[in-house]
Amino acid sequence: MQKSHLIALAVLALARLSPPLAAQPTPPAKPPAAVRLDLASEKAGGEPSRFLAVVGDWSITTDDGKKVLLVDGRQWKKGQPAGGLADKARAIYGSRHEEFIDNVKAFAYFPYAVAREVDDFRDGEISVRFKLLGGVLDQCAGILFNLKPNGDYLTVRFNGKEDNLVLWTFDKGKRSFVKKGVKEVHIPYKEWHAIKIVVHGTQLAGWLDGEKLLDYTLAAPVSGKVGVWSKTDSISEFADYAVTPEGR
Repeated sequence: MQKSHLIALAVLALARLSPPLAAQPTPPAKPPAAVRLDLASEKAGGEPSRFLAVVGDWSITTDDGKKVLLVDGRQWKKGQPAGGLADKARAIYGSRHEEFIDNVKAFAYFPYAVAREVDDFRDGEISVRFKLLGGVLDQCAGILFNLKPNGDYLTVRFNGKEDNLVLWTFDKGKRSFVKKGVKEVHIPYKEWHAIKIVVHGTQLAGWLDGEKLLDYTLAAPVSGKVGVWSKTDSISEFADYAVTPEGR
């Protein structure tokens, strides 16, 4: 028998004696990266580039030397969405933007801006600092989330006129109260404060200045775009917006 045949037979025998290699487990999918919207490179006086101003008047301003996002709701009675709404809606939802536009136009007195870099927030944490500067009817600042292609969304907001943290829903063209925080909280005016929400499955928790005020079980898990929210004639600033998916 040739030497090469002997080698081949030996290799085959060893293969039969060796236990099969265990199937390698598929590594778990990595959660989306955390996003922190630093506005330092934005141009003061112009619209933000890291947020899409969908409803209301949003601009970049400077507060104590730091670039921040400003919403000025004094024009809310005109009921107009932000400039270039069609292009912005198309940037968010492509060919599905027409239904989104129709709903936005009908409820233009709830200003909001969408974070460009977050495609689909599910489980995790969203936080933002805010400062209430003015508003005769309302003094609001909030976190927008679960924004759908038809314009439906959820928001957890603080209202300085009511001293409360509240979860609201905008569903099929109707805005509805969902859940109020466990107590009223009066916060100093024209000072920085912080809102945070934490979502896990259908469980939602809301925080104001490090204190947990809101617990609620949603009807369905969250999935959608996110951003910042305001109401009517509120004049508010936002800074340090951060989205941290669960597992990051």
